[in-house]
Amino acid sequence: QVQLVESGGGVVRPGGSLKLSCAVSGSNSNFRTVSWYRQRPGKDRDWLVDSLDDNSANWRNIDVKERFTISRDIVKKTVYLQLNLLRPEDTAVYRCHISPGIWGQGTQVTVSS
Repeated sequence: QVQLVESGGGVVRPGGSLKLSCAVSGSNSNFRTVSWYRQRPGKDRDWLVDSLDDNSANWRNIDVKERFTISRDIVKKTVYLQLNLLRPEDTAVYRCHISPGIWGQGTQVTVSS
C-alpha cells in the first residue's frame, strides 16, 4: 500500500523560505505523478503543481509558479517543494497526493512576522 508522509513545514517570516518533502513508500509503480495541494484557512483547496515521472513539472497555480520550485529524488522516493519569497497568504496545510485517492497527512506552513 502506498503511503505519503510530508515534512518540512514550520513558521517563517515573510520573504523567507521552506523546503517541504513528500516521502513515498510502498510500490515503485506508484512513484509517478505526485501532486502538491494546499488548504488555506477559509479557502478552497489549491492545486499547486504536479511532479511528473520524467522530473518535469506541470504548474497548476500561476501565483506560486514564480516563487516555488519542485524536484524529486528517485532513489529516496521523495518529492520536494521549495517555497521561496513566502507571503502571509501562503499560510496553509500543504499536502501531497497520488491519484487516485492517496493523500499525506499534511504539513503546516505559517508565514507571519
